[in-house]
Amino acid sequence: MTENKPNRRELLEWINVVSFAVDDVKLFLDTHPCDAEALEYFDEFKKQRVEALKEYARYYGPLTLDTASTSAERWGWINEPWPWQEGGC
Repeated sequence: MTENKPNRRELLEWINVVSFAVDDVKLFLDTHPCDAEALEYFDEFKKQRVEALKEYARYYGPLTLDTASTSAERWGWINEPWPWQEGGC
């Protein structure tokens, strides 16, 4: 069975979008900690960010330590282009 590999650039763009949304609402929550709608928004976009980071790590290697594998054979991502290198995005 062949897997449908997501487009690397599009996945990185989505990670940037959801990361911005999480950071932005986090700043709002600093001054409005009891805003139920903002808390719900934060939870939803945080979940989407975590899922996107896991998907990126699955196909292209981890972007954060949270998605890095501890298994020795999974360290092969170190030889792949990094997101900021030519061909990495």
